[in-house]
Amino acid sequence: MNKYPLVFFFIGIVLLLGCERDDICAESTPTTPNAIITFYDVANQGTLKSVAGLRVLGEGQSSPVSTVNVVTTDSIAIPLRTNMSTTTFIFHKNYSVDDNGTPDDESDDIIGGNPDTITITYDPDEIYVSRACGFKTIFRNFSITLLDDGDNWIQTLTNVSENLTIENEEQAHINITH
Repeated sequence: MNKYPLVFFFIGIVLLLGCERDDICAESTPTTPNAIITFYDVANQGTLKSVAGLRVLGEGQSSPVSTVNVVTTDSIAIPLRTNMSTTTFIFHKNYSVDDNGTPDDESDDIIGGNPDTITITYDPDEIYVSRACGFKTIFRNFSITLLDDGDNWIQTLTNVSENLTIENEEQAHINITH
């Protein structure tokens, strides 16, 4: 009879020693970064200037970037495609929609405002973070271009990253003057 408590004790020790720590990726662990863009006044390039009615839409997408859907802001964070080497966005200033009296029929809607198209080119590079978090993508050798449509509200695009790499969201990567 005295053997049973000792057997259960050893079984319990073996079970406890066989346990592993849970692999949970902490929320504070950096993952694939967004491109951080700040907007500056073209007349005073050291002064932040908000863009009114800004809507950002990825090329080929029907829905805008979730955090930039008709907002007034002086900085934004936009996701880049991890499976491609370019991402194109339409930055629409003073975005508005006139439903032409037919709110259920989007085919006759009139879009107001001024759209500008920018393309960000980069080399995506997957790096290992941890067993719990897996991989994240950083973006090396990035560059930005503005499509000249003859009526650009964006005046200049400046890459502010010293090493041309987007690896975190701690600082702005691109400055836009308008």
